[in-house]
Amino acid sequence: MRRWDETTGNVSVFRNPSNHSNGNTRDRQGRLVTCEHLTRRVTGEGLDGVRVYAPDGDLIGHISLPERCANICFGGRKRNQLFMVASHSLYALFVGTQGLPGG
Repeated sequence: MRRWDETTGNVSVFRNPSNHSNGNTRDRQGRLVTCEHLTRRVTGEGLDGVRVYAPDGDLIGHISLPERCANICFGGRKRNQLFMVASHSLYALFVGTQGLPGG
């Protein structure tokens, strides 16, 4: 995963390995919310779901799901509901933060 600085135009490594990350968005506190596909094989407990990262790249949370998550989106009247689209299901979870519009 790379980081682009719009002020300088520089590109740098943000997180390596990125574990096949996809569906990035930020919450109101600036934390990165990322879906990770990890590997292309069936993996063990705790590896499926949504991982939450702080702006500095530190892992600060994980939402476990029983299957792979492909994309995420905030919704609801207050944008405090996280929708997670997985292989065969749609999951929704009210969270203690508010997602950005269009995120």
